[in-house]
Amino acid sequence: MGRPGLSYRRATVSDMTELVRSADGTRIAFDIEGDGPPVVLIGGAMQFRAFDPDTGKLAHRLAARGFTVVNYDRRGRGESDAGPVGALDSEVEDVAALVDRVGGRAALYGGSSGAVIALWAAQAGVGATRLALWEAPLAPEGQGDGGETHRGLRDRIAAGDHEGAVEFFMRDMPPEWLAGSKASPAWPIMVGIAPSLVADAAALTKAQEAPWAEQWSAVDVPVLAIVGEQTLPIFPPAADALAAALPHARTGTVAAADHRWQLDAMTDTLAAFLAEHGPGAAGHR
Repeated sequence: MGRPGLSYRRATVSDMTELVRSADGTRIAFDIEGDGPPVVLIGGAMQFRAFDPDTGKLAHRLAARGFTVVNYDRRGRGESDAGPVGALDSEVEDVAALVDRVGGRAALYGGSSGAVIALWAAQAGVGATRLALWEAPLAPEGQGDGGETHRGLRDRIAAGDHEGAVEFFMRDMPPEWLAGSKASPAWPIMVGIAPSLVADAAALTKAQEAPWAEQWSAVDVPVLAIVGEQTLPIFPPAADALAAALPHARTGTVAAADHRWQLDAMTDTLAAFLAEHGPGAAGHR
């Protein structure tokens, strides 16, 4: 889940783009910049480098603050291979391959549904040193949709109805977001990556299968669950619940509205969190 971006620049293979192979051989495209403790940025629904200039700017700012920053296209998006899409395990393996690329340990930043993928990656033991989670769209424990979104997406993708899949995925978002997306020239891009949304839904559905303290029992690193000062009602309770469920988690607030953060505020918040010392610090061994 995530507020869709409405700007798009065509992705081209550049000197800056690198490729890493995931466990199943799928090539994952990424940018890497900066010199310092590493952090991998995990996009949410609809996000990839050519479609999400805000995260690219965040990567530049963090690199300038002394971090090695990896910003990548999730499988089935942008310059990454389509490969098999929709499987949460594959998304976790992609994160593991990127963490290995920067030395086997890195902080993870996840935006929206990407925050939940970050949690599953940390649980799987990819070498996460700390987690920064932006507005994870988690329903209260035990109150999810019973897998309806996951099943609905799979059914529509299987039927070839990619446009219907995106509409279905966005059905619980503010209606003006869907209307604005459909009126934008970016709409065909969103429809084109619809199959990859199944993994976002899978991450959210799996989160409701057991209490979070059990689901993410191996996440013993520092966690910052961030919400915007102006946001939708679902996000603050989810952040509070994560802070209660995970042993080293706390909440934070940044200047933001409508599920989109303000660049300076997010840069400052992340840079401070990533620079903290002690176990779990991004460069700690």
